[in-house]
Amino acid sequence: GENVIVMENALIRASATDAVHIGHHVLVGPMASISGASIADEVFLATGTRVFNGARIGERAEVRINAVVHLRTVLPAGTVVPIGWIAVGNPAQLYSPDRHDEIWEAQKDLDFPGYVFGLDRETPDLMVQLTERYGRSLARHADDVRLD
Repeated sequence: GENVIVMENALIRASATDAVHIGHHVLVGPMASISGASIADEVFLATGTRVFNGARIGERAEVRINAVVHLRTVLPAGTVVPIGWIAVGNPAQLYSPDRHDEIWEAQKDLDFPGYVFGLDRETPDLMVQLTERYGRSLARHADDVRLD
């Protein structure tokens, strides 16, 4: 988009299944990361925010310091995710980080290992397969160029 500001040490990367789209007048704060997500116009992603694969953030939303927009989550226009909170689901539900069990229940069906890596969570050697698959995928970035 036009008038997009990406601060230092931010990471923006498409995934194998999800491109990245960033609308107009977006500010991506320092050390934020966006992985295969869609960011609408006039969005503020504060320092250290994380936006996971398949997420969609609506216009004029704010994701505050160290907050997370989880996998395949849809954040409606104008939503504010408070500092350190987690947004999960479609439509997004907002959780403070001390509500781990509720967050897990909400995100479990989003199936992170299945959606991102094509692996069943119950696979006995899940981490072996996941890290090998992810390593092969990341090897594509060996010649990436840092944009200053």
